[in-house]
Amino acid sequence: MNIRTLVVNGIIAALYVAVSLLVAPVAFGVIQFRVSEIFNHLVIFDKRYFFGITIGVFLTNLFSMAGGLDLVFGTAHTAISLGIIIFLKNFIKNKLTLLFLNTLIFSFNMFIVAFALNVVIEWSYLFIWFTLAISELIILLIGIPVIFALQKRLRFDKLI
Repeated sequence: MNIRTLVVNGIIAALYVAVSLLVAPVAFGVIQFRVSEIFNHLVIFDKRYFFGITIGVFLTNLFSMAGGLDLVFGTAHTAISLGIIIFLKNFIKNKLTLLFLNTLIFSFNMFIVAFALNVVIEWSYLFIWFTLAISELIILLIGIPVIFALQKRLRFDKLI
């Protein structure tokens, strides 16, 4: 990993934490409108964003009410979901298609985070999974035009 990649990933991780903590009252819990999840779309432009996003999630989850469970399961959710979309990029080249697939993958895979929260909250597992998935779906759908607009200006594919 070169210095530029390391620095950019450090910035992405720091931004993920900062944006998450900015909306902390709605970033944790059964309904998570964690705006920083929009950064998950960056891997569509370059797989090297994987590290910054994953580290950002790990650091943010230090503030979670689920404690160590969220550190493990929340970070695993991100790493697995990003890994799936990075794999799919080998076969699908259309960025818009990948952005929508990324949204669906992350939303569906919230069953991983739901497991950790279910241990802490002890509500219905399916209810927790549903609310987390809907929250993730909304944020990532909103993130598609945001990332597209930022891509035109910042060129995420050339930034790292």
